Amino acid sequence: MSYAPAFLSRASAFSRGDGSAFGRWFFTVDKFLLTLVFALVGCGVIAVAAASPAAAHRLSGTNFRYDDLYFLKRQVLWVLAGLPLMLAVSMLPLHWARRLSVIGTGVFTLALVLVLFGGSGTTSNGAMRWLAIGGFQFQPSEFLKPMFVISTAWLLSLRFEDKSLPTMELSFALLLGICVLLLAQPDLGQTVLVSTVWLVQAMLAGMPLALFGVIALGGLVMVGVAYLTLPHVADRIDKFITGGGDTYQIDKALDCFRAGGLFGVGPGEGVTKFRLPEPHTDYIFSVIGEEFGLIACLCIACLYVIIVVRVFMALLDEDNAFVMLAASGLATQFGLQATINMAVNLKLLPSKGMTLPFISHGGSSFLALCLGMGLLLALTRRNPYRNASPYAERWRTA
Repeated sequence: MSYAPAFLSRASAFSRGDGSAFGRWFFTVDKFLLTLVFALVGCGVIAVAAASPAAAHRLSGTNFRYDDLYFLKRQVLWVLAGLPLMLAVSMLPLHWARRLSVIGTGVFTLALVLVLFGGSGTTSNGAMRWLAIGGFQFQPSEFLKPMFVISTAWLLSLRFEDKSLPTMELSFALLLGICVLLLAQPDLGQTVLVSTVWLVQAMLAGMPLALFGVIALGGLVMVGVAYLTLPHVADRIDKFITGGGDTYQIDKALDCFRAGGLFGVGPGEGVTKFRLPEPHTDYIFSVIGEEFGLIACLCIACLYVIIVVRVFMALLDEDNAFVMLAASGLATQFGLQATINMAVNLKLLPSKGMTLPFISHGGSSFLALCLGMGLLLALTRRNPYRNASPYAERWRTA
């Protein structure tokens, strides 16, 4: 009985005035957003468990046979590595998050160059997107995306301090350079994603509507050029528009949704998924549709919507231009990537080869998403005791 007041006093002191790095992080991080991310990661592990046998059977050859749970085991390892990375990045003060992103943008842009010209790039499905270093392969473009968003947000935010600075032009030049490297791989999907996110940031930074129209028209011209010069792009667009040619991938994806109906056939009971190409990555949403049903697919789609809305709601009263541009860019990128993947699975967009965030199996993709979400959590940290604690905004300048 006598210890209760002392315990409550210590708890109150920790919640309102703990000056440690963990204390500042715990009581300023958006716990609801963090919970939503954990829920999405949990759904991803379950989805990969459902898709793993189908992927193992499709990829097993005469020289090597995958265990049915091979991809699930790998996904668990990526989760165990990625979540600590996300939490560590979310503890960074603003200036460290900005420095990390600017340096990372330079490093991974150089990595994109090495993929194409350094002799270390590896080819997958006709595209050169992977870099092999010391026996480890990773996709530089995945890590570049969130860091590029932060870097452009920093450049564009400088306009709010001095409108004479050519930061809009500099950020656009950086965008063009990265787009050229992505198209050379070729990777039209990532190019469209990165360009769209930059346009959103530029509009929020005050880009004139006329200039927006010119850039948007230029983007359409670029897509047209890609259609005329890149055979695999033309093939995918033709299949999407006419429905002719080899439409095996999307046909099997739609068959999965038809087989699952509203409530699915049950965990591990799916059969159509065994005929589905890339069931653990690009088309994992279709596996979810077969085994868990349309209701489960809608719940996952709602998770993405709630995460994006949560971020934008938190930015309504944001007075820091850099935070506003960076967080809105990361949220747009996250939501748009999820939308593209789900739309491809439902035959609403041509095939893009883009993973479903935190759901699809993958090392580079999952770790890069954890990095990006960690940056987003760092940007959206707020102290609920702003008026009561001397540490209210210390994390911003610590």
